[in-house]
Amino acid sequence: MKVRTLVIATSIALTTACSSSNDADKAQAPAASGTAAPAPAATAAAAPAAHVNPLLTKSELPFEAPPFDKIVDADFQPAIEEGMKQELAEIDAIANSTEEPTFDNTIVAMEKSGALLRRAMSVFSGLTGANTNDTLQKVEEEESPKLAAHSDAIYLNDKLFQRVKALYDKRDSLNLDPESARLLEVKYDDFVHAGAKLSEADKTKLKELNKESSTLSTRFTNQLLAATKAGALTVDDVKALDGLSDADIQAAAQAAKDRKLDGKYVVTLQNTTQQPALQGMNNRDTREKLFKASWERAEHGDANDTREIITRIAQVRAEQAKLLGFPNYAAWKLDDQMAKKPEAAEKFMERLVPAAVARAKSESKDIQAAIDQDKGGFQVQAWDWDHYAEKVRKAKYDLDESQVKPYFELDNVLQNGVFYAANQLYGITFKERKDIPVYQPDVRVFEVFDKDGTSMALFYCDYFKRDNKNGGAWMSNFVDESTLLGTKPVVYNVANFTKPAPGQPALLSFDDVTTMFHEFGHALHGMFANTKYVSLSGSNTARDFVEFPSQFNEQWASDPKVFANYAKHYQTGAPMPDELVAKIKKAKSFNQGYAMSELISAALLDMQWHMLPADAPKQDVDKFEAEALKKAGFTLPQVPPRYRSSYFQHIWGNGYAAGYYAYLWTQMLDSDAFEWFKEHGGLTRENGQIFRDKILSRGNTEELGKLYHDFRGKEPSIEPMLKDRGLK
Repeated sequence: MKVRTLVIATSIALTTACSSSNDADKAQAPAASGTAAPAPAATAAAAPAAHVNPLLTKSELPFEAPPFDKIVDADFQPAIEEGMKQELAEIDAIANSTEEPTFDNTIVAMEKSGALLRRAMSVFSGLTGANTNDTLQKVEEEESPKLAAHSDAIYLNDKLFQRVKALYDKRDSLNLDPESARLLEVKYDDFVHAGAKLSEADKTKLKELNKESSTLSTRFTNQLLAATKAGALTVDDVKALDGLSDADIQAAAQAAKDRKLDGKYVVTLQNTTQQPALQGMNNRDTREKLFKASWERAEHGDANDTREIITRIAQVRAEQAKLLGFPNYAAWKLDDQMAKKPEAAEKFMERLVPAAVARAKSESKDIQAAIDQDKGGFQVQAWDWDHYAEKVRKAKYDLDESQVKPYFELDNVLQNGVFYAANQLYGITFKERKDIPVYQPDVRVFEVFDKDGTSMALFYCDYFKRDNKNGGAWMSNFVDESTLLGTKPVVYNVANFTKPAPGQPALLSFDDVTTMFHEFGHALHGMFANTKYVSLSGSNTARDFVEFPSQFNEQWASDPKVFANYAKHYQTGAPMPDELVAKIKKAKSFNQGYAMSELISAALLDMQWHMLPADAPKQDVDKFEAEALKKAGFTLPQVPPRYRSSYFQHIWGNGYAAGYYAYLWTQMLDSDAFEWFKEHGGLTRENGQIFRDKILSRGNTEELGKLYHDFRGKEPSIEPMLKDRGLK
């Protein structure tokens, strides 16, 4: 998934630029958690220097990277507040100018505004997603409605809009270069979508709704984080974990120890419905407990129950859309996406449903047969699927996940897989930097060098799960690329892989490997950005395009040349045996009915929530979800949606509302683009350069359908996707 941000419609890219001063002799050094470490004892000769907020000035580190060794929690709120104050002053100067509007004094001036707020929010958003604490969550909840109001103060400023509109109305006579013309178009559309054409009375109503929506989304995220932590399965007897690897059991023991539960075992929850540990667990009671801990994590009627929040969020969003002249929230949000209309997205997904469901039903029969062969004496349930799917895979393809993991050690996958593929395609190289401060000890930083040896970006990776980290995986920027602002990209990837016990290797499943390639595809989109304007840079694109580079990059995880370079035994260095490689390839389409069904059902559930009209009654979450899935044709209880409504972070907290279909839409683009690569010789520098020049470097500088057409030479076809997923 691209980005994790505070979900508010602001004038700034909350996933972008970064910050801070380098005043080492004045600042206290913070501990890894982001809390200030004790200052050295003062001598009789000199009192300790006062702390200087490093967010208030531009960082002097390479690439303006955040000085995490100086930033403390108390820095964020004043920096955000001052950032809003400064940007509003800059915006007011533009809006109230007596000069006739020009592209430079209006649009370019807006692009240059808000530098401090971008710096502060890029770091704050990164930490609240990946390394939060009570203090940061409190700041987040306090600032979220203020930031929503700040955005409204810009986009609902009629004087400012009239200047933008004056330029837009005469755009054909301005003789703008293509990127500038695109920026003007995007800015105008942003204002219109934000409500700039509304009456003053309706603007006032919209401001209140925006503030409420932002507050609720932030509260949802914080409650879900707490619910996920509290929902972890605690086991007293190690026998209940029979079937898990020694490394997984040691990790569970370490997780318990971290929670001061010595002698017990804690299986922490990931953000999805199904949990990785279910695959290995032999004890059916434990499997059921773990599944239900995941399924019910936010539905216990306690302080972490999210259902009341999401029903109100849905109502608020429908009311926002109605004010703006749309029948529902989905219609509003898709108006500027590639799909354009929710009906088009639904129709696209409905084409996939019959094949996916039929395939899942067939897979269910195979799984039931495996249960019966084991004399299980029960009908397959959701908590049985992954466990017996692994047995079916072993039987059908003689493929055992425990045989595979030793060949996927995390650092080797990163260096000799992810980085290697990028080198082969694009010529870039990587050097680890130990001198760049990080926000948590597990985080690593790499400097990225272009094909000619010039330094082009910084890349941070934060791969291990923590209780204070949101679930899932994502990419974002601490600094966005912009030739106008003179900035180069500082990009980060975050994931939630199980952290091994001390001294043990981090061994990954092939799904984890694919996740690393996926998120690095987003990172490439950010690192290769070559645009003038920050608003159009890198991954600042429509949701149903932004997942295209990431899903496309997954393809290289199984490319023979790349795979052979990283799939090596962590102890011996021996390459994965040919027969095991062949089994993985043969099993590529295994369980795809399940995988596609859980994804499509979640996407259609999202769409149903956001196609509710403003006059719809308040929904009963459980009833609504059941009816929505039934309507969509998903009536297999053993194949639950990838996310349940109550913990669907993507749509209630991460900006993918009415947009989860984007993962499916971009699978179509991904498979179709990879077909082009196969037609032109596959993994070559020439092909990589074409993809970089025509897709990865372009950001949102051109209408995205045209951008894709210019690369591919034709409209995307759904056929390669159906074949890739084993549905045809």
